[in-house]
Amino acid sequence: MEVPVIDLAAYLSAGEGEVGSEVSELCREVSGILRETGALLVKDPRCTVEDNDRFLDMMEKYFESPFHFKRLQERPNLHYQVGVTPEGVEIPRSLVDEEMQEKFRAMPKESQPSIPIGPDPKWRYMWRVGPRPSNTRFQELNSEPVIPDGFPEWKETMDSWGHKMISAIEVVAEMAAIGFGLPKDAFTSLMKQGPHLLAPTGCDLRRYGKEGTVFAGYHYDLNFLTIHGRSRFPGLNIWLRNGKKVEVKVPVGCLLIQTGKQIEWLTAGDCLAGMHEVIVTSRTIDAIKQASEHNRSLWRVSSTLFAHIASDAVLKPLGHFAESPLSCKYPPICAGEFVEQELAVINLKGNKGES
Repeated sequence: MEVPVIDLAAYLSAGEGEVGSEVSELCREVSGILRETGALLVKDPRCTVEDNDRFLDMMEKYFESPFHFKRLQERPNLHYQVGVTPEGVEIPRSLVDEEMQEKFRAMPKESQPSIPIGPDPKWRYMWRVGPRPSNTRFQELNSEPVIPDGFPEWKETMDSWGHKMISAIEVVAEMAAIGFGLPKDAFTSLMKQGPHLLAPTGCDLRRYGKEGTVFAGYHYDLNFLTIHGRSRFPGLNIWLRNGKKVEVKVPVGCLLIQTGKQIEWLTAGDCLAGMHEVIVTSRTIDAIKQASEHNRSLWRVSSTLFAHIASDAVLKPLGHFAESPLSCKYPPICAGEFVEQELAVINLKGNKGES
């Protein structure tokens, strides 16, 4: 199955007035795809191939830097929520969550995820995008950014690509809200001043380029929606609501959006957090050969951005979803508190307060 591509141009050109029948139908399609697949491919005229390439070029250069240089940008005392997270720190939830392990052992063989043997062998860089709240209970989730020396273009490149991807998420969030029968700003009003993170990953394919290597073990994202630009190396598998495993092919010029745990909370499970993994596949091997022949970088960079609900906002089923029989599984919780609980499970919480 190919994940459908939604062109956001029609919605963007509709303006602020009443949503016409054609756009309403497109919004229902967006919410339907998110519900059934947990993923959506979009084309946003404001996010160009050149923007994505400029970002990937800079991140490849950074990840190719020496190990000791990259460790200077590490901030474990801030839960790794800014700066760099070295390889071997992020623990895939499937490694520690027994309920999740039982679930995938019961899957048909062809739908089972690859089983990670330890922490993820990927680096990640966290860069906060958008304004911070002046008053918040969750200061460490809204910390100042870390800029590596020797990259004068860093801030502008990160901010520019981050803001463009946030803009795309906001449009999809509005369209999804309309499609779910909620007010247009039901989601975006809760996203204001959220701790959105541009969080590109870097995987060294020279060291970890063997077929079957797990870069990101089977997991869901804890945030609201996640968006990625197209990577130069494929390898992402997603699981549809019906349990089927699908390898995602992102067309040139498109962005991939995935559902996170916060949208599941707000819709009382009508839209589930999408399960996914990143592994070295035969298609990754083909891309490695091509890159080697053309003397290109062999770091697999994903331009991932995590869009969050604001830390001090309350996560609870919205509108008619509050009447759902499943709403009792999603009790009200402060978004920042929810994030801290989830980070503790995947080992990013650090040892705050301990000597």
